[in-house]
Amino acid sequence: MQINNLVLITGASQGIGRAIATRVIQDGYRVINLDKKAPKSLLEGETYHSIDLMDPQAIEELIPKITKQEPILRLVNNAGFIRPGALENTTLDDFEAVMALNLRAPMLLAQQLLPHMRQAKFGRIVSIASRAALGKEERTVYAASKAGLVGMTKTWALEMAKFGITVNAIGPGPIATELFTSGNPPDDPKTIKIIQNIPVQRMGQPEDVAHAVASLLDDRAGFITGQIHFVCGGMTVGLSNAT
Repeated sequence: MQINNLVLITGASQGIGRAIATRVIQDGYRVINLDKKAPKSLLEGETYHSIDLMDPQAIEELIPKITKQEPILRLVNNAGFIRPGALENTTLDDFEAVMALNLRAPMLLAQQLLPHMRQAKFGRIVSIASRAALGKEERTVYAASKAGLVGMTKTWALEMAKFGITVNAIGPGPIATELFTSGNPPDDPKTIKIIQNIPVQRMGQPEDVAHAVASLLDDRAGFITGQIHFVCGGMTVGLSNAT
């Protein structure tokens, strides 16, 4: 099977997902965007499919239709969301909803695409995890889902290595998406404090995450697998050395 230039990205209509789609198209890939919400406009080389990734049946029905036309050998699990709350305020509905999108959907998509990757003896899976997997207040369910994604990444890397498939994850630090900046204005004391805790002294941009993703999707990245790549401006190291 010939290796093509097709990348499936979940949640690519806005935020980090949009930056990833834009970057990989600039790098010469074509993008299949799976998102519940349509992008404001399609990029050249982008195909959009509306889907509720929290619905297992929707995934089971759509992916075979797409891959019938052409196999997908590169997957970026980007879609996810947060329901913040302290442990005592976290509900079963919070748990099930966050796990459905952040953890179950990536597994189901990987299962759907794995036969094509095995046949091609090539594959790239990159999942967007989070520094919250290391622990963060009021993130019981979100942190658990991202820690689970890290665990699946490492497990899949071991299982799939012999087939030429690499599996890695990105752990973004504070990223200035529209959602973040709407609640954290640049001149807000809370935002200033966040930046002061980042060694490079600036917020991350969605393009910073996109660059890391693009490097792991490359044909030449075959010796990198099972890794969690923190894109955090040194924050993970800095906090670990804090006194």
